[in-house]
Amino acid sequence: MQREGCRMSGGLPEPAAAGMITLDDLDNMADDLGSDSAYNSNGSTEEKLEPMEDAEQDRLLNYWQTVGRGHEVEVPNEMAEPIQQLTRNSRSEERQRVPYLLLSCKEKCGEVLYEKRQYGKAKWACIKVHEERYEQSICVGFMKIMRYICEQNSSGSFLGMTIPILTTVHTDEARTGLLRSVTLAYYIPTHLQDDPPQPADQDVVIEEWPPTMVFTRAFTGATNEESIMHEISLLAELLESPDLCVQDTFIVAGYTNPAAANRQNEIWFLQRS
Repeated sequence: MQREGCRMSGGLPEPAAAGMITLDDLDNMADDLGSDSAYNSNGSTEEKLEPMEDAEQDRLLNYWQTVGRGHEVEVPNEMAEPIQQLTRNSRSEERQRVPYLLLSCKEKCGEVLYEKRQYGKAKWACIKVHEERYEQSICVGFMKIMRYICEQNSSGSFLGMTIPILTTVHTDEARTGLLRSVTLAYYIPTHLQDDPPQPADQDVVIEEWPPTMVFTRAFTGATNEESIMHEISLLAELLESPDLCVQDTFIVAGYTNPAAANRQNEIWFLQRS
């Protein structure tokens, strides 16, 4: 982003690839976060003044609040428990990938230019956000999705992380920029598809999406308005028949959390039905 999508400014180490922040990452961040009371000048641990669980939770929250400040997004204290829970479960459970059927793959000189995939009918937890900037919208929306995943649902249970998290974006008629309104979507885990837990937050709604054909291209790094518009233009040039796709609605698929410095992403074009 010149202000990269929820990337920490200030040179902190990149969080664990494809996932939430680990305790090892936090140890490396201690000095930068200003929460070094548990460390001496040599970096070795001293006796903790508070229970390990509280210290861990505070450090995780501190990191996310620092990320948020870099993008003018407030991360409230009530996010401490969902952040900690998702972090702990992400270390012990493999993320479930949204199932799809690979229909074709376009390559050149061994490089995958794009893939054509078929996604089946499925239920998603969705939230519409329209902050001033795209980066703010994905941060605000992702926090609400996190709460839903982390027990703030009718089952009162941790649902498990699935990837990718999708963000539906819309361009203006001339395709020169993104409109402010975006929709973030979390795939309901397969074993809960028939009866998804209901969100406690009324802003999060369960939607059933129809079978969808997409053309998708991978990219890494920032997910801001500039990079997304670049990826849309690039994929449009690579496709043999771009007119077969929806012209003003696209999907950004994120495989790493919004706080990651080097995000793993895809841009999706939707084939007209």
